[in-house]
This record gives sequence, C-alpha cells and structure tokens, in this order.
Amino acid sequence: MERVTQQIVLVVDDEAAIAEAVRARLSSEGFRVLVAADGPQALELAAAERPDLVVLDLMLPGMDGLEVCTRLQHDHWVPVLMLTARTEEADKVAGFAVGADDYLTKPFSLRELAVRVRAILRRVERIESTPSSDPIDKDGLSVDPARRKGTVDGADVHLTPLEFEILHALVREPGVVFTREQLMDSVWGYRDYAGGRVVDSHVARIRRKLGEDGAEPRFVRTVHGVGYAAVDG
Repeated sequence: MERVTQQIVLVVDDEAAIAEAVRARLSSEGFRVLVAADGPQALELAAAERPDLVVLDLMLPGMDGLEVCTRLQHDHWVPVLMLTARTEEADKVAGFAVGADDYLTKPFSLRELAVRVRAILRRVERIESTPSSDPIDKDGLSVDPARRKGTVDGADVHLTPLEFEILHALVREPGVVFTREQLMDSVWGYRDYAGGRVVDSHVARIRRKLGEDGAEPRFVRTVHGVGYAAVDG
C-alpha cells in the first residue's frame, strides 16, 4: 500500500495558548504541526522542514509577521495564512503585499481556521496538478501559466501566486464579468463575508502592477456593483 505523506503546517504565534489550540486542532485533522514562538525560530524551522503551509501571526515580538512572511517567500514560496488581532484593512493589504494567501482576524474559530487551511492546500494542489496551458497574449499583456509569470509590453510584472491566479482567471475569459463571489470560489475555493474586500484588495494591487492608472482600463475593468472582467477588445 502506498504511504501517504503527512502535510506539514508551521504555526507561528507568541501566544502559547493560541498556538497550542491551533496545534491540537490541526493535528486532529491529520497534519504534522510544528510550532514557533517568534520569527527567527519560524525561519529556522521553515528552512529545515519545508512546511506545506504557514499559519503566521502578524503581531510577533521583534521581527513582525510581515517581515517573517517576506523572508519565508524569498527562497522558496510557501502559502501563508495570516492571523491578525487588528481589523484595519491596511494591515490585511500589507499582508497580501508580501505574499500572504489569506487572513483570519482574532478571535477566530478553530473550525474556520481548519477550513481555510484545507482550502489553501487544495488550491495549491489544484495548481500543481493542472496541466499548464499556453500563454495568453493580448494588447501587450502576456500571462504564462507554465512559468506562472506575467509581462506587460515585455517587462516582467511581479505578481504573488494569488494575484497571478486572479489575473489568469480573468484573462482566460475576456469580457466575461466575474462577481467577487465567483472569484472567491474559483481562486480561494470558498466564500466568506469579507470576501468582497479581499478580492477588491487583490485586484487593486494587480491593476497597479499592470500600470493601470485609474483612467480608461487597459487590461482589467471594474463592473460597478458586480465584479471584474478582463478588457475584451
């Protein structure tokens, strides 16, 4: 019988009670769980163990979660679920900017955390198992699924994995309007009450990286009250 390898989750939180509760829940879900109380320990464990996913608190002593996330992604991309006690949108946008895949605001339910962890890992598995399609080229924008890369007028556009997934979902069907809920389903694999704000934050970052200056959109347009679409023609 083929042996199934346990997926590894690294939990980084300086609040021991929260870290232990998360460890216990994810262990009961079948994951091998590692725990770090600060940034340096997290980076050391990540380098040694190569976790499949990191659950990362934003507010850590010394090296904060944003710095830890940046360093984690430097050499080897790993999906990150950010935990934050703050409700300010700017903190969540900052997390997405350094490569976080999703966030949960404290206090959170352990059941919801487990759902998010599984949804992120399913998305990663789907990406890795889906045969790469041909590059999509239109009006100066190139989206290459095989290399997970985008360019505008020949210049590289540095997209996070989530930003690439959103852009690819849109340009595959130019002119088709995707609601925020449809993008949540397609890219994240679930919906939540804050999903609209999450999608808006990512699309705003994508548009800035593509050079959209707020004038007539060249690549991605907003359909007010509905969602987003890739410009067709």
